[in-house]
Amino acid sequence: MTSAPRHKLFARCTCCLPGVGAAAVSRRGFVAGSVAALGLGAVAGFTPKATAQAKPHRIDVHHHISPPTWLDALKKINQTNPPMANWSVQKTLDDMDKGGVATSITSPTTPQTQPFDKADAARVARESNDYAKKLMSDHPGRFGVFAMLPLPHVDESLKEIAYAFDTLKVDGVGIMTSYGDKWLGYPEFAPVWEELNRRKATVYTHPTGANCCVNLVRGIGESTVEFGTDTTRTIASLIFSGTSQKYKDINWIFSHGGGALTAVAERFLVQMVSTPPYKDKFTHDQVNAELTRFYYDTAQVSNPITMAALVKLVPIAQIVYGTDFPYRTAAEHTKGLTGIFSGSDLAAIDRDNALRILPRLKAA
Repeated sequence: MTSAPRHKLFARCTCCLPGVGAAAVSRRGFVAGSVAALGLGAVAGFTPKATAQAKPHRIDVHHHISPPTWLDALKKINQTNPPMANWSVQKTLDDMDKGGVATSITSPTTPQTQPFDKADAARVARESNDYAKKLMSDHPGRFGVFAMLPLPHVDESLKEIAYAFDTLKVDGVGIMTSYGDKWLGYPEFAPVWEELNRRKATVYTHPTGANCCVNLVRGIGESTVEFGTDTTRTIASLIFSGTSQKYKDINWIFSHGGGALTAVAERFLVQMVSTPPYKDKFTHDQVNAELTRFYYDTAQVSNPITMAALVKLVPIAQIVYGTDFPYRTAAEHTKGLTGIFSGSDLAAIDRDNALRILPRLKAA
């Protein structure tokens, strides 16, 4: 049995000790302790002494850039937004410095190359990856690259994987949680996983709006709710198709703490394995093994409520620092996480966990 986690929130709350099943605690007491731990209300002016004085050390695995070729292509079809269109290298560097981030692993956000035909998708992905690599070369130590793939086009993606890893020497690939009406556990993508598994690659995933689920609620954008559910759909797809078990050498990162995963984890671990069609195919322990080997970033979830659930579901060793820049800031996430975690737990989330799946940075 592991010792109780060393983070500030749980020093005030007995509901989140390791294992399944929480100790009794009042909701009012939990929320009061959570809010106090986070120190809500002071994020906008956050300039922590540790960040200002210490050398930047954090590794941000969820950091978006806007390569010119990609941005121009999206402008032509009116699929940009202000943070995407107004991104700049200097804004990225300034934000990293304010939040104590040493290195950001970059990737374009949704929709990546989904709107384009295979020829344009391949061209945009190639030129965007070249741009990201140049950014990395121009600023030694500050950037890494999660290469964009021209999915759902499998043959073109296999070519880009070869180029990205063998020529550009990227740190991994960055992909969407779904493509139209296909999620990552679907057999159509098997050749891609086969190759990435052979390379023992890190695969960072970012949610998007699937065909089924855009423009659902009047006045509510897809990023508000749907992004979290699409991440959870693709996790279910990978596990219950047997894909993640088959390709054990892929290191999967799921954005935003796994989206809605903590809310439906019991369905995965109990209901799915006790009823057809999965009753005789998967056990609780098999599903749990997959959930606890995946990695989950902190982007948009650096608050004590979400973190309390996540650290009960997965080990701290599987949580990695992410910011979702330019949609959020590094300072916000550093503020949130340092209000919850401390000591070796905070060091693990800030940097050490990422080093296991981004070995190039160990020498940085």
